[in-house]
Amino acid sequence: MSILITGGAGFIGSHVVDELVNQGEHVIVLDDLSGGFIENVNKSAEFIQGDICDYELIKNIFSSNKIDYVFHLAAYAAEGLSHFIKRFNYNNNLIGSINLINQSIIHKVKCFVFTSSIAVYGKNQLPMTEDTTPQPEDPYGIAKYAVEQELHVSHNMFGLNYIIFRPHNVYGERQNIGDKYRNVIGIFMNQILQQKPLTVFGDGEQTRAFSYIKDVAPVIANSIREKSAYNDVFNVGADIPYSINELISKVKEVMNTEPELRYLEARNEVIHAYSSHKKAEQRFHLNERTTLDEGIRKMALWVKENGSKKTKIFGEIEITEKLPNIWRE
Repeated sequence: MSILITGGAGFIGSHVVDELVNQGEHVIVLDDLSGGFIENVNKSAEFIQGDICDYELIKNIFSSNKIDYVFHLAAYAAEGLSHFIKRFNYNNNLIGSINLINQSIIHKVKCFVFTSSIAVYGKNQLPMTEDTTPQPEDPYGIAKYAVEQELHVSHNMFGLNYIIFRPHNVYGERQNIGDKYRNVIGIFMNQILQQKPLTVFGDGEQTRAFSYIKDVAPVIANSIREKSAYNDVFNVGADIPYSINELISKVKEVMNTEPELRYLEARNEVIHAYSSHKKAEQRFHLNERTTLDEGIRKMALWVKENGSKKTKIFGEIEITEKLPNIWRE
């Protein structure tokens, strides 16, 4: 099989690439390296540096290769920041996705696997289930849900098969800890390595279920072999929610330090977000998953080995009103 994986130099994408390469598949990675790193790309995969918003490039990739499956993981996944980068968000997370869907229809791709997000749910009943009516609270969630809807109508109109995953709060090895706008575990570990205070929005009582990468990537990679999963939606990740304050205690322990805490003004975000995974457990026969303590320990070993990452300021802010001060620094 020939498989196209967008975002394959990124965090989740590179782990999905590894899974499929190790199964002997021919994998083509498309990534613009805006958030990923070339060293993440499996040496046995074919690498193309480029942007999913470059429609001519996308058309050329599909016309030059017989693509059997598409795994679309390329995205700028910063829910909170998406309020302030609306145009950038929709270009990258919606229009770029449509470019791939168009070509998948034209070239008769067997299945389009899309990594969405539980951001589509917004602040709904807990735990969030696939039957919960999506009510996204931010532009990132809106863009993801729009792509989900487009895949649904593309299947009905053109027969394009799809699988949609809604992962959440994924962490682990290869995460870009230098990104200060997303991925709180990586942010905390990077701040500790730089001997800076840990920054917390609000009182730290907001809750999330943090999902270890090795419990998420294999499910996504192997999904195309489970035909009963086609044209369906699945939550994937950890079940047990923890508060940010509880998370801080665990991170301090594995990093063997007692950093200063800096509580900031609360930002506009969903306070409690975690989902049910019963549907995925039944369909994909999932085994027992990694505990938060074990997952953080593994990530900490990798972070200590690789060192801190320089934090970059996002250069395409479109709206500055109500932008948190820490995102201006």
